[in-house]
Amino acid sequence: MRSSYVREFNFTKYLDTVKDAETIKYVGSVTGVKGLEIESEGPRSVIGEICNVKVDNQTMLMAEVVGLDGKKVKLAPFGETKGIEIGCEVIATGSILKVPVGINLLGRMIDASGKPCDDKGELVPETYYSAINNPPPPNERSDINKRITTGVRAIDSLLTVGKGQRLGIFAGSGVGKSTLLSVIARNTDADINVIGLIGERGREVLDFVKRDLGEEGMKRSVLVVSTSDEPAICRLRAAQVATTVAEYFRDKGKDVMLMMDSVTRFAQAQREIGLANGEPPAQKGYPPSVFDMIPKLLERSGTNQKGTITAFYTVLVDGDDMNEVITDKVRGTLDGHIVLNRKLAQSYHYPAIDILQSISRLSKRVSGKQTQKAVGKVRMLMSTYQDRETMITTGIYQKGNNAEIDEAIDKHSAIEDFLKQEETEQCSMKDTLDKLSALTGIEIPEEEYSEKPLVTKE
Repeated sequence: MRSSYVREFNFTKYLDTVKDAETIKYVGSVTGVKGLEIESEGPRSVIGEICNVKVDNQTMLMAEVVGLDGKKVKLAPFGETKGIEIGCEVIATGSILKVPVGINLLGRMIDASGKPCDDKGELVPETYYSAINNPPPPNERSDINKRITTGVRAIDSLLTVGKGQRLGIFAGSGVGKSTLLSVIARNTDADINVIGLIGERGREVLDFVKRDLGEEGMKRSVLVVSTSDEPAICRLRAAQVATTVAEYFRDKGKDVMLMMDSVTRFAQAQREIGLANGEPPAQKGYPPSVFDMIPKLLERSGTNQKGTITAFYTVLVDGDDMNEVITDKVRGTLDGHIVLNRKLAQSYHYPAIDILQSISRLSKRVSGKQTQKAVGKVRMLMSTYQDRETMITTGIYQKGNNAEIDEAIDKHSAIEDFLKQEETEQCSMKDTLDKLSALTGIEIPEEEYSEKPLVTKE
């Protein structure tokens, strides 16, 4: 019985391959290579279609159609253009980029085209998903009413995240974005992690896999990698491939944690392609297509009727300017933002989260009434101390003049200790709420410890 099932399964796979095969090949020829693009006369194709450029008898270079101008086709190659000459054949595949998906992806690393790049052998996919999909319609999204654990005490308490929520992590270079993602990946209670490393240094990819993620974290994770030396189209599509993989597991009813580092490099890749394609620069050198593609990518995560994708997107803040155009666009699209502060990082405060500048727009939906009260008290004490910090540190303020300021001073060290967390420290939601209750003196009832606590309406 089992052997007949295997034969039937394999036969179905071959049937699907035959059905998808193009019986008519449209062929063109290379007329020029200009910067990032290959230009050809023909073939008949559509925007987004994958073509193969025949470099020689043994080598095919995959490229994507990014522009059409009369009979001229503009192609963005997925590799080096070395060896291409005038007259090379360009063969249309009749298909857009499709990603192999399935449970066998767990523990694997794939590239921007969905091919494995971890020396663990070929993938055996269950099916294929299109790399570029539409977000779920608003009426098909389920409510976000359950809390998800990230394992980061500062986030789980003061910036509580709901299953299916999308947040940005905003910081300059070297402030701890990747490290924060690795802590979340190891400690979250999500079923599956999908991690997109977009435009990272090659060294950092290996460090993330071996040092940050570790063997246990890798077992329930899928990595999609495009390093900084790869063509712009690879960095662009890697972000979309990572989202596609997350969508597959969401459709299987899983709670997925999608982490992408970073949206800024995704935007820079589209800027390179757009400018090479003749688009005029609009804001700070970015063409209009960038601001069209960012929400289309970010809106694909979230909930549907089957499962959830909780997403963390890092944003590299240029010059620590929170009003920079990409930063502003992403912040306006997401359901909250976590700001990392360079000053905190320099004082060895990790994770360097600036609580007062950060916000989770759905935290009240997924936190109980007493938890909200405790969070409000901590934020009030932090705000009071920050407003009078100069007076306090210089000795101008004398204790006893104001009860609120006195309490803020007394609790300052305890709050700092609560917000600090070592990379290897594990903190469950119960530990977090116990510490929050002890810090504020506000008792948090048992029912608020569940992932769907009894909450009041906003």
